[in-house]
Amino acid sequence: MSYLWWTFLSVLAYALVAPLVSLATEEIPSEVVIVTTNSMLVVVAVVLLVFSDASVSEYLTHDSAVYMYAAGVVLTIGIVSYYRALELGPVSIVAPLFGTFFVLSAIIGVAFLGEVLTLRKGLGIVLAGVAIWLVSG
Repeated sequence: MSYLWWTFLSVLAYALVAPLVSLATEEIPSEVVIVTTNSMLVVVAVVLLVFSDASVSEYLTHDSAVYMYAAGVVLTIGIVSYYRALELGPVSIVAPLFGTFFVLSAIIGVAFLGEVLTLRKGLGIVLAGVAIWLVSG
């Protein structure tokens, strides 16, 4: 499958995360939901790794490993914060505000990773920002 199909699949799956976490945290503490859902992710990731030909040990000290560890730190902060927000607030506000990371990631890609900003991409970033603002209000 191409990266676009994986992207669409991730969007469809992730669209269900906020409502399901919100429902779960009505009766279950967000910490329990975080551990359970992310343990499921870890189990699947380990299975995928076992069936791949990748060797973990050689990448733990790789030159790019610092980015992997930094991603782990910010992912942890993001997921814990997101689950706590869903426990405390309405999905209709939390999820769209959380969705601003798409816009911020696109801006970071252009500003720091050398990705090309075309008029179409720029307009898409602006419209996505406007959409998030409209939905979260």
